[in-house]
Amino acid sequence: MSLSTVLFLFLAHMGVGITFTLVFISRAAGVKFFRFNAGLAAILLVVALAFRHGAPGPGPADAGRTGAYGLLALDCAAAAAVIYWATVGRVLASIRPAIMAAVVIAGGAAIVLEAVALSAGRSSASQALTIASFLSSAALLGGTCTAMILGHWYLVIPSMQVSHLQAIVKWHMASMVVRIVVVSAAIFLAIATWQPGLGPPSFRHYIMSVDGIFFWQRVLFGLAGPAILSYLTWQTAKIRSTQSATGILYVDLFTVVVGEILAKYILLATRVPV
Repeated sequence: MSLSTVLFLFLAHMGVGITFTLVFISRAAGVKFFRFNAGLAAILLVVALAFRHGAPGPGPADAGRTGAYGLLALDCAAAAAVIYWATVGRVLASIRPAIMAAVVIAGGAAIVLEAVALSAGRSSASQALTIASFLSSAALLGGTCTAMILGHWYLVIPSMQVSHLQAIVKWHMASMVVRIVVVSAAIFLAIATWQPGLGPPSFRHYIMSVDGIFFWQRVLFGLAGPAILSYLTWQTAKIRSTQSATGILYVDLFTVVVGEILAKYILLATRVPV
C-alpha cells in the first residue's frame, strides 16, 4: 500500500464523478460552468494518472491485465475530458453529448476494472461490493463537488432557477443513501464471512483496535456528517436560500473528501470496500 495509490483512487473517483453529474445539469448553467467543471475533472484525472504510473501496485492483481485495461480506460477518459473542455462553447453543440458520453463510459469502465483488479482472488460478493463501492464513491464525490460549484454559480448567474440546485442536491442525497447502503453491506459481509485461522485478523477486531480510529473517523466524517449536511442543504434550497445552501455544501464537500480518502486507505489496508 502507498500514499500514491490512495491519492490515485480518490482523484480518479472524484474526476469521473464530476463527469457523471454534468450529464444531468441543465444548460441554463451556461457554457462557462461546463467548461470549468470539465477542466476540473480533466485536471483531477491527469493528476490521478501521474500518481498511478509512479506508484507501486497494492497487490499482485494490480499488475494483471485487468488493471492495465483500467489504466487505459482512464487515459481515454482523461483525453476525452480535455477535448470536451477545449471544445465546449467553441464548436458545434451537437457533438458535446458524444464527447461527454465517451468520458462517462471510459471513466465508468476504468472504475469497474480497477475495482475488479483490486478485489481479484476474493469472493464474487466481495468483488461486486468493491465495484459498487467504487461507483458510489465516484457518484458521491462528483455530486457533492458539482453541487457546491453550482451553488456558487448563482453569484455568476443570479437569474438561474433554484430548481437546478434542488435537482443536484437530490442527486447528492440519493448517492449518499446508496453509499451508506453499500458500506453497510461491505462491513456486514466482512464480519460475517471471516473464519478463525484463515487470513488476517477479523474486521471486527480491526475496528475495535487502535487502528480502528480511521474506520470511526471514516464513518463520522464520510457518512454521518454528509448525511446530516445534505439534509440541511436540501431544506435550505427548498426556501431558495442559495447562498446559505452553498455555505453548507462547502462544509459538506470537506467531510466527504476526508471520508473518501480514509475509505481508500482502509480498503488498501484491510481489503474491505468501506
